Amino acid sequence: MSTTTAKITPSLKRKYDEDVVPKLKERFGIENPMAVPRLTKIVINMGCKGAVENKSRVESALKDLTLIAGQKPTIRNARRSIAGFKLREGMPIGVAVTLRRDRMWEFADRLINIVLPSIRDFRGVKKKLDGRGNYSLGLAEQTVFPEIELDRIDFVQGMDITFVTTATTDEQGYFLIEQLGMPFKQGKS
Repeated sequence: MSTTTAKITPSLKRKYDEDVVPKLKERFGIENPMAVPRLTKIVINMGCKGAVENKSRVESALKDLTLIAGQKPTIRNARRSIAGFKLREGMPIGVAVTLRRDRMWEFADRLINIVLPSIRDFRGVKKKLDGRGNYSLGLAEQTVFPEIELDRIDFVQGMDITFVTTATTDEQGYFLIEQLGMPFKQGKS
């Protein structure tokens, strides 16, 4: 008895394949389909403020990021000791997760179409890329994600989200991320 399950392509991946790739080829004159810029991974990082004094902050951030990303994050430890912050080398100070393939596309779709538009007084994200075609944005709190139950959070924690692309220039990276639907600020920024 064999069961076959149909693989469902994430909607944002389908949009990339059907709409964005032809636009990228036309705009930048790319002939080789392997040279077309694409999204390779999304890295989500939560630095835990107060983790030195309160060890449960790291576990709480781990639990929240697991819910948000859909996979278990890794605990990040301090690389060196800093006496002024009472920080010792090897102490847990944050959590991070790297999303690839279908999980990456599903997360990007949720972020672009559900999370960012639901932020109060949201007018778009900044247009600044890193010089290599990658884009990073920060969120002030994890409660903007629908997976997080407000009455169950231990503390409000921000996060950094980085879209890593194969684009060789900021112009290519910006065009790729804009075509995927990222709500950039209008006008100068």
